[in-house]
Amino acid sequence: MRNIISSTLEQVCLQEKGSIISGPFGSNISSKFFVDSGIPVIRGNNLSLGFDKFYDEGFVFVTKEKAEELKCYAYRDDLIFTAAGTIGQVGIIPQNSKYEEYVISNKQIRARIDTKKIDLIYAYYWYSSPWIKSLLIRSNKGSTVPLLTLSEVKDLPISYPEDIQEQKKLVSIIESLSQKIESNNKVNDNLEQQSKLLYDYWFTQFDFPDENEKPYRTSGGKMVWNEQLKRDIPEGWEVKSLAEILQKNTDVFDYKSIQPAVDLSIMPSNSIAISQLNSSDSFTTNLFTMKKGDILFGSIRPYLHKAGFAPCDGVVAGTVHSFRVKNNQDNNFALMTVSRDNFFNYAVNVSSGTKMPVVSSDSILDFKVPYNNKIVRIYNKIPLIAIISSHIQENQKLISLRDWLLPMLMNGQVTISD
Repeated sequence: MRNIISSTLEQVCLQEKGSIISGPFGSNISSKFFVDSGIPVIRGNNLSLGFDKFYDEGFVFVTKEKAEELKCYAYRDDLIFTAAGTIGQVGIIPQNSKYEEYVISNKQIRARIDTKKIDLIYAYYWYSSPWIKSLLIRSNKGSTVPLLTLSEVKDLPISYPEDIQEQKKLVSIIESLSQKIESNNKVNDNLEQQSKLLYDYWFTQFDFPDENEKPYRTSGGKMVWNEQLKRDIPEGWEVKSLAEILQKNTDVFDYKSIQPAVDLSIMPSNSIAISQLNSSDSFTTNLFTMKKGDILFGSIRPYLHKAGFAPCDGVVAGTVHSFRVKNNQDNNFALMTVSRDNFFNYAVNVSSGTKMPVVSSDSILDFKVPYNNKIVRIYNKIPLIAIISSHIQENQKLISLRDWLLPMLMNGQVTISD
């Protein structure tokens, strides 16, 4: 009979002073103390609401002297919780982290697990689980900014098998699902990067394959000056505005059913794969219909680089422009056009507003591109949307399985045979 122990975070941490600490007061770690290099500061952008253990990039830094003054170090194998802002974020500093030491920001809490009691990765998965996130959100004491106290984090519950080897077996099952999800994400990312690289070769450098399968411009293909684009383009090519390729989706959702929903908050930056979905019943404002494959572009703060495609039929919030290609052969071309850095720079330049800049759909559709029907048709043969959509759907099933299996395994409702 397996023995399940019910405990708290404080009880499974090392029983020594400073095993659980909160970050410094905000005024002690404000931007005026940041330097170009030094000790990295862990903030919310380094943590995840899912099961991505740690984002080891995007840091600001403080000097070693400032870090010594703050006395809020974090090291490899430490658990990090967000206590202000995006409640539910949890991370773990990996053994192969880029840095040997970090400090936590004023919005984080650091916990040091006693690995003689409990497997570290087991603790991470427990505290990253959906039911713990729900508990954290319910514990929120903030009004404008969600907030958790240090004592609330210390009192977070945890249940675990007494046998640490059994904990490791449970972890191996969850890790196998997570690794498959990560593998699918890497394939998607690689396909997107390769598609962008090919777009750059063919539609920016104009080294598409000529009639001899040689790179056109490099092989001496004739270029002509285009007054609209103020640059040379291949002879025989035309210039199109996106309005000739895309149309804005304006059909208002009637709220008669519950549909998957995309809003700005769940669109990732610098990735066309939208793997998370909200639900239409969590909105009260106007929503607009979308079809699988529609091109989506974040209308607010375009410098966030949010563009992608609809992974399924559903609805979009007003913070997201939704477009549909007029001709299916333009799918890949249009999607890659609006997801490239030069297009985001254009969107920033034509936005209105300073604190919360907004780019209009008309401005997006005004953008002009060099176009060749034959080359665009060949480019569209890349099964970009089909492959990425397939991996997104598989990941959603794996995530659902993992989220269902996690509490069953950890609470002893499902057992593992040797």
